[in-house]
Amino acid sequence: MRTPVGSFILLLIIIVLDIYVFMAIKSISFSAGSRIKTLVYSVYWLVSVMAVIGVMIFVFGGTEYLPKKVRTYLFASILAFVFAQIISSVFFLIDDVRRLIQWAAGKVFFRNTEIATMSGDGITRSAFLSWLGLAAGTSLFGSLIYGFSNKYNYRVKHVKLSFDNLPAGFNGVKIVHFSDVHSGSFMNKKAVAHGVEKIIAEKGDIVIFSGDLVNDRATEMQDYMDVFSKVKAPMGVYSTFGNHDYGDYARWPYEGVTKEQNLQNLAKMHEQLGWRLMMDEHIPLEKNGDKIALIGIQNWSAKARFPKYGDMKKAYAGAEAYPFKILISHDPSHWDAQVRPEYDDVDLTLSGHTHGMQFGVEIPGFKWSPVQYMYKEWDGLYEEGKQKLYVNPGFGFIGYPGRVGILAEITVIELVNHKMA
Repeated sequence: MRTPVGSFILLLIIIVLDIYVFMAIKSISFSAGSRIKTLVYSVYWLVSVMAVIGVMIFVFGGTEYLPKKVRTYLFASILAFVFAQIISSVFFLIDDVRRLIQWAAGKVFFRNTEIATMSGDGITRSAFLSWLGLAAGTSLFGSLIYGFSNKYNYRVKHVKLSFDNLPAGFNGVKIVHFSDVHSGSFMNKKAVAHGVEKIIAEKGDIVIFSGDLVNDRATEMQDYMDVFSKVKAPMGVYSTFGNHDYGDYARWPYEGVTKEQNLQNLAKMHEQLGWRLMMDEHIPLEKNGDKIALIGIQNWSAKARFPKYGDMKKAYAGAEAYPFKILISHDPSHWDAQVRPEYDDVDLTLSGHTHGMQFGVEIPGFKWSPVQYMYKEWDGLYEEGKQKLYVNPGFGFIGYPGRVGILAEITVIELVNHKMA
């Protein structure tokens, strides 16, 4: 089996990063005692060598023989270490560019005269940038490792949404919304069951799941059917497909199952769970003599790398007769790209998909994640005119087996008629 050239290039980049970061560590530790230097150098190279070996295992050897938990944490730890090195290297590179400019200026303008630098007992600018780079990289690495313990830390968030046109019969109705289960990533059934118990404990009138039940294959859900089948609601549990549910990121056939059969099997699983899978359609919901429309669409994304399987025109047809409309659409980019400009009477859209990138900062008055540079609406409530969108940051996780700052969420939405409030 031939290994792609790209794999060798990746390995070379990681080795160059190892050496580059080590040179910075060496330069700022020159005055330390020999024992401390030996300890620091040994720890760094031990971790670096383990990371390189890990990359070689993933790239050249295959990981099928490794247990799922070992494989997952090994891959995530390597990525965390490499990302930390990259962040540190940015600071080192800034300093190297500064020194290069300083050296060039000395050669051009001062000939053989040495340019003065900071002197005295104060820390030099070069050392400052190096220490800052190491602090940033170490903090990132530590945060990502700590985040492993946060992946089953489910928070319940209560949101009250007010509408002028909500029928009186639905005033006070409670929707429990969760998204992005990604059952193929789970490794602790007891912890997952605890999260599901939190969903049940909210006693929603309606429960809505907005897609990505699995990573790729329907079989990933088998061990969790008994857990999620406990999710019930008086007015029903409704669901839709997300981009991962279609199996687009896996190789088929797999164990004799085709991609098309896999999707059919997954649809049957929704049915076995007692969930009403919404496939480009709408249904009426009735409460206290009033009716509203619940619209469910298959995955529809405005991003080129994600699919447009959904048909909003088909799903909406006939829904105009209802005074209030809720849309389940997995990808929040759908809201700005089609829902708002073409269906301005869709009052509330419920989405997921972004996970909040499972990394960020969320404190009162401030919220940030790298995913916001890809998605305008990525976590929480968004409003334009009379229309509202809520993006749930997900119940599960994928890729990175953890969460930093952006926790798993169960959203409890209370619908309120503004005139009756």
